[in-house]
Amino acid sequence: MALKVGFAETDITPPVGTHKIGWKKDIVSDRVLDPLFARTAVLECAGEKVAFVQLDTLSIRWSQVSDIRQRIAQMYAFPARSIMVAATHNHAGPAVANAGDVKRDDAYIQSLVTKVVFMFGQVLTNMQEAEIGFGNSFEFDVAYNRRVIMRDGTVRTHGKFTAPGALCIEGPIDPELAVMVARTKAGKLLGAIVNFTCHPTHHGSEGALSAGFPGVLAMQMKSRGCLVTLYLNGASGNITHIDPRRPALRKSKEEIGAILADDVSSILARMEYRTEVKLGSRSKTIQLPFRKITEKEIKGTAKGAQRFIDSAIYDREIPRQIERIRRMGTQPAEVQVIFVDEYAFVAIPAEYFVQHGLRIKEKSHPRHALIVGHANGMVGYVPHKEAFLRGGYETTFCGSSRLAPEAGDMLADCAIELLHQGV
Repeated sequence: MALKVGFAETDITPPVGTHKIGWKKDIVSDRVLDPLFARTAVLECAGEKVAFVQLDTLSIRWSQVSDIRQRIAQMYAFPARSIMVAATHNHAGPAVANAGDVKRDDAYIQSLVTKVVFMFGQVLTNMQEAEIGFGNSFEFDVAYNRRVIMRDGTVRTHGKFTAPGALCIEGPIDPELAVMVARTKAGKLLGAIVNFTCHPTHHGSEGALSAGFPGVLAMQMKSRGCLVTLYLNGASGNITHIDPRRPALRKSKEEIGAILADDVSSILARMEYRTEVKLGSRSKTIQLPFRKITEKEIKGTAKGAQRFIDSAIYDREIPRQIERIRRMGTQPAEVQVIFVDEYAFVAIPAEYFVQHGLRIKEKSHPRHALIVGHANGMVGYVPHKEAFLRGGYETTFCGSSRLAPEAGDMLADCAIELLHQGV
């Protein structure tokens, strides 16, 4: 049975005056640098369907994912379990969650969900026979591990080697840039999905709204004939575009978007296509433990604790988090895998450390796993166990870092189990 594919995008740029998220402090937007989008890709073959929804936002809450899935299932009879909803982790977008002093903009979120559901329907009415290709390359000049080990055994997130006591970078990056692209049988590009691992933390000054380098990538690809490009971020919890060896030479979002677009174009030039694929999906929800909070963590004096922006924001936020932990007991988290032939997109609802993502990729061989972070919910930072021994921003207790050290391995173990089950 022939493969059918559909792509679409819709503008989700909030109005000027919308509150932003990404920096813990409350920031009100005062201008738009470039538009924000929601994008969708749908694949159908041999009676099976899968879909990807990408948002130019910091995150997506599980309740919003559930709402999107249920409304799509009810309106279009599309299988909810086969829909992945992922945020690019954009740090220059609207307040889609509570974070520090930032309060969630519920009116914007409702508008966003409605736009996504309507866009999904447009995709389904414009599905067409297509062929699909996969490819990858490796990019080493964009993303860097942002955690610098110091001689006293602590870690500085966004550390610099000009600092006294700097020793080495704590861990690796994931340099893989993977592409899935669809075209008509006549050779016209319909759309692409790009998977790469890097924090999009450009904000163009505090008050600006922007989609960051993923937005530049999509615009660059549009100018090259690929009308819709979804950017699925990887396990980027400890990965950034700032090189700790040369922090003053950081690349702009325009430079990074152009570099990635060039990489994608090079992959497309050697792409081989297929007209049939085996599709499927699996998911499992697990319960993650919260960490046991000490008095030092509450006060921000634990080893390696690193509070950004303003320590008082943490002091205001922490009582709410302690009550949340007491009330919930554990943190539910869905792990989802969407299969497209030998490729598998693994959705993790976290700012997942790259070490975990690489482990999943290695342990899933010969299947080609691709990690999609910030997907189907958000449980906060999930560092690797060793990181908790050294500290740093990502392990410092707050609303975005509250899970136990074993949570990362639990998510990885679940993903590996689903990958080996296959379809």
